[in-house]
Amino acid sequence: MLPAAAKRSLVDIALENLSQQLAAGRWPLGSRMPTEPELAEELGISRNTVREAIRVLLYAGLLEVRQGDGTYVRAVINPGEAMRSISRASLREHLEVRCLLEESAARLAAERAGPGELARIAATLEQLRPQDGETPERYAERDLEFHVAIADACGNQALASLYRYFSDAVLQSVQDSIRDEALPDPGFAAHAAIYEAIRDRKPEHAGQAAAAITRPLLATLDRLLHKQR
Repeated sequence: MLPAAAKRSLVDIALENLSQQLAAGRWPLGSRMPTEPELAEELGISRNTVREAIRVLLYAGLLEVRQGDGTYVRAVINPGEAMRSISRASLREHLEVRCLLEESAARLAAERAGPGELARIAATLEQLRPQDGETPERYAERDLEFHVAIADACGNQALASLYRYFSDAVLQSVQDSIRDEALPDPGFAAHAAIYEAIRDRKPEHAGQAAAAITRPLLATLDRLLHKQR
């Protein structure tokens, strides 16, 4: 039987239960789900409640219906929940993910970027030259354009898509970094080093140049957080 829960609908409870069982591997990828009557009996709720929960899982892409055959497991992890976890992550966690994504993207771009992609990276780099009266917010936007151009040039659509989805969190973390005078502010030369390594087809140098921007931010933030404890 499903546990009672205040201020939660039976559909919400059924959805949580089914999601947890999917994540735990009770129904492996590609396996056929039990029928609605079977699930309703197991969970101790109505078929209508089960049907609504199944509809949510279908919409989320975890399940798929094969006409005349049944409902099958398409994925076991809800991408929406993963992305919501990212959006709730701390500045420290955002910066850590930036380290991984930007270093990997820079290395791959040095191996795979074509002439058009190199030209785009160079153009976004030029926008990072110091400008009088520029606000931190505007600088952060242009900084993000530079790193997105590198991600798009890496030849890995999954990485580029993840970086684009994560861009709002990255943008906020960059803005927070610039506002905090205690955090180092990477300048034009540091960004130029990434581009030059990509242009010269030096993957390791590109990754190291990207790390030269993100890692000091992460180390400084760790020291600040340690002092606050």
